[in-house]
Amino acid sequence: MTAVSGHGPWPGGERDVLDAQQTALGELAELPTGVDAVPFLTQLTQRGPGADPLGRTAVLLTEMPVELGPHGWKLTDHPGADARRADAFWREDLGALAVAAHGHTGALTVEVLGPWTLAAQLWAARGDRVLADTGARADLGLALADGVRRLVSDLVAQVPGAEVTVQLAEPLLGQVHAGVLPTFSGYSRLRAVAGPEIVEGLEPVLAAVRDTGARSVVHLGGTWVGVPPVVLAGADALGLDLADVGPGGWNEKAWELIARATERGTGLWAGLPPAQVSQCAGPALGALSDLVAVPWRRIGLPAKGLADVTLLAAHRATLAPVDAHRAELANLGRVAETLAEQAEA
Repeated sequence: MTAVSGHGPWPGGERDVLDAQQTALGELAELPTGVDAVPFLTQLTQRGPGADPLGRTAVLLTEMPVELGPHGWKLTDHPGADARRADAFWREDLGALAVAAHGHTGALTVEVLGPWTLAAQLWAARGDRVLADTGARADLGLALADGVRRLVSDLVAQVPGAEVTVQLAEPLLGQVHAGVLPTFSGYSRLRAVAGPEIVEGLEPVLAAVRDTGARSVVHLGGTWVGVPPVVLAGADALGLDLADVGPGGWNEKAWELIARATERGTGLWAGLPPAQVSQCAGPALGALSDLVAVPWRRIGLPAKGLADVTLLAAHRATLAPVDAHRAELANLGRVAETLAEQAEA
């Protein structure tokens, strides 16, 4: 059945962790009949350094300690207060999940940064981005793979009936591949990373997910050129923000890649923007379902395949209020219901 999930970012401070998790789970429990819910671990990024996506992921690295530097998170010789704070946020989040999801069985998902976006944003201890050093970024991939194994184990320990999906956010993969990221000085650009190298960098992390019995999704934002390496690396699904793919969600080259991926058994997690709201007609949910269904039919994919699509809100530049997040999940549920009906037609 068509499903609904989320990336995880949620508004709130340090006292709101349990309430945020309960609210997200509650909204997903109210989805229409015939729509599957994929509960997600909420991330309250407003709590400060260490709650941000980069800090949360970097602190998972095995034997690669990190700390905050003048330019952001960087590798260091010994872990300190910054890493301990990020670890504490993880413990709070997992503890809240254990309470909110007590007795839950079935799908459960968590998002961290993928190896290429992590290497592009994390600084070496005494140098440029980790991405600039071939050996360092290979070590980072292996360290992240180990960290992901521990994370899945921790999730299952807190929610024993969970069937985990790990979402790897790779919004910078396209820039890594194109060679447009600036060096530390800003006077030049880092070397472009070729497609086969992109695949090699993803493989150990995806293999680690697979080894734990979990499933994997690699989210590319609107960077559809990253679809082939994600598929070749063995991801179970790919994520794309469809409104960014092209006008009305349509881009023939992008959808040809999506079609090839789905024909190879790679699922689609479709990111959709907030619904446009009219005072007279309410949210324009038809426009959201069209972002998926119209290109799907136009490229020649069978309608029944819409039942395998998972919907989630596209990444926001800034967090919206709680009510907006709740409304977005409800709207996605109604869009998923429409797509499920089209799949059965």
